[in-house]
Amino acid sequence: MSDILHVEIIQRRHSCLDRSELLRHLRKVAFDALITSGTTVKSFSDSVLNEHIESITFSELNNEDEEKVIDLKTVDMQYHVYRLDLEGQQTEVMEGDGEEELPAASHWILPSAEFHGLWENLIYDSTIKENLLSFMETTMLFSDCKVNTNIISWNRVVLLHGPPGTGKTSLCKALAQKLAIRLNHCYTHGQLIEINSHSLFSKWFSESGKLVLKMFTKIQEYIEDPQALVCVLIDEVESLTHARQSALAGTEPSDSLRVVNALLTQIDQIRRYPNVIILTTSNITAAIDLAFVDRADIKQYVGLPSVQAIYKIYQSCILELKRTGIVTSIDNIVPFKFLQLPQMEQDNTTALRLSMELFEIARQSEGLSGRTLRKIPFLAHAYYVQVPQVSLEDFIKAMHKAVIKQMAERKDFPQP
Repeated sequence: MSDILHVEIIQRRHSCLDRSELLRHLRKVAFDALITSGTTVKSFSDSVLNEHIESITFSELNNEDEEKVIDLKTVDMQYHVYRLDLEGQQTEVMEGDGEEELPAASHWILPSAEFHGLWENLIYDSTIKENLLSFMETTMLFSDCKVNTNIISWNRVVLLHGPPGTGKTSLCKALAQKLAIRLNHCYTHGQLIEINSHSLFSKWFSESGKLVLKMFTKIQEYIEDPQALVCVLIDEVESLTHARQSALAGTEPSDSLRVVNALLTQIDQIRRYPNVIILTTSNITAAIDLAFVDRADIKQYVGLPSVQAIYKIYQSCILELKRTGIVTSIDNIVPFKFLQLPQMEQDNTTALRLSMELFEIARQSEGLSGRTLRKIPFLAHAYYVQVPQVSLEDFIKAMHKAVIKQMAERKDFPQP
């Protein structure tokens, strides 16, 4: 059985070329026999492709996202042709008491230009992304094959939990985007609806479960379109627990308990639809509602990045600054796996020296969240560079200073 290489093709907005004709031209193009996973191509020898295709990305080989050299002659290529929606985030509102309008959720059409490249730039130590993608693809397969849910049970519910700033919400959005791309042979488009738990359980207690029902009635309208893949994102779902515990303890009105029960009931009801997925996050593991935990098929912990992951995050940031011309250098940061090779000890190149300095910075950054790590290059430039262009060597020195400053500032705040 051959490995599958996913080839993601972004078609230009103005293009009227149908998928089969586009792929016919694509198959005539001679790409390098050996190509690195994650490679993106933006120009082609075929003028038709240049006119109709924005870019082609040779994505993961099956579910492996580690950079590796792939022999195109030995893999089966699975093509995903799609356009990016440019509208961006829209706010869903509904009527509250009287004529007041309440912001119920944020809404995106997928695949969205806002989330383009997000999946590829989320870096984790384990196979979190691969596992989630495999879970979702199996979920859709079982639904398409009409597997009896009374015999084999699944709820299409994912729970990501862990400390703040580790990329849980971003991972949910990236997963929804990736699914809209990978499943475009089943669905013409995706819908991402993000519900904010804090808004739901602070403003809507007085209206009991009525507004919860209204909100899910709106979601149901999207779900009833069989051409749409609907992803519902509930951020910081531990708010459910606080509401239920307070109600049971008598410190909140029983109305709040009805709100939470209404939400769980609605989740149970929409699970019968094959085109809906519920993605949730929590920052406080101990506070997650057990009634909700039981509904989650995957309960995945997302922790702070290791030194290896930090190094890769910094490397991706430097590559982006080189792309924009802010960092100037003919040298590239060496991939982490090459730093471990014995023969690299004999290498005295500038690239290796700078890479080792970046590795040391990564080691000193251990304990920082992914969100903070991606601010380090910005802070390094703002505090210690302050010119339009800077050499790679000077920028790495500035990053070192920024990390030291960040660590010193953290001491002023109590750590959990």
